[in-house]
Amino acid sequence: MAADLSFPEQDGAVSRSISDAPPAHCIIKIQLFSQLAKNNIESYSSSDFEAGSYKWKLVVHPNGYKNKGITDHISLYLVLAESNSLNPGWEIRASFRLFLLDQNKDNYITLQDTTENGRRFHGMKLEWGFNKFIPLAAFMDPSNGYLVNDNCVFGAEVYVCREKLSGKGECLSMIKDPITYKSTWRIDNFSDITQESAYSKPFSSADKKWKIQLYPKGTGSVNESHVSLYLTLDEAEKLPPTAKVYAEFTLRILDQLNRDHDSGIHNPNYTNVYIY
Repeated sequence: MAADLSFPEQDGAVSRSISDAPPAHCIIKIQLFSQLAKNNIESYSSSDFEAGSYKWKLVVHPNGYKNKGITDHISLYLVLAESNSLNPGWEIRASFRLFLLDQNKDNYITLQDTTENGRRFHGMKLEWGFNKFIPLAAFMDPSNGYLVNDNCVFGAEVYVCREKLSGKGECLSMIKDPITYKSTWRIDNFSDITQESAYSKPFSSADKKWKIQLYPKGTGSVNESHVSLYLTLDEAEKLPPTAKVYAEFTLRILDQLNRDHDSGIHNPNYTNVYIY
């Protein structure tokens, strides 16, 4: 007996149709679909594709979007990619159709979000789609043509209706229970440093790359009287405009003989750390 092919009601304004034409902007074929569940892969994201001068991804949850309590349907979403490159306060409205190939009939079932003026994508809402795109039982039944020889095909079309790229927006992101990272920079032939400052090799901490900057003769108000050390953010030019990163850190010079180490602890109100 074939699985029930009745489709669930969707939240919002949605229309379902059959399309003989393939999706215009993105097609992804998943081979050995069953391996996603066997390997505990909860979602698969396509590579970026371009539509309306923006980058997007198509995201498939093969056993439903568990964070939303979906377990018996395929969940399918459109996600705006590379949002960090957009100006603060940006907003994009887009209408879209998501596709699933019926391999028996060689056509696509589609769900289209028909919300007036399109769905609103912005910094706090990067994805829209369908929690219950198709029941898993109907999808898995080979007589329906959606999963044949463990292969299936999904797709997307996206049409930008309206955009707002100016304004002011801000997001503070904190790290819960941060991990302490350590990096050691060994300097050979310290007295041979002739440039005003020197940098360590980059090291990674909390998803960012950093360097230690050394002024062997000090800098600013302590020039010629102290050694100055700074923690610097590497590749800062890749951050969004006006972005800030707050970090708590300690810089230390090791006493190689007595283990009586000199250190300076960063205070958020100051940016310089001097070693006396």
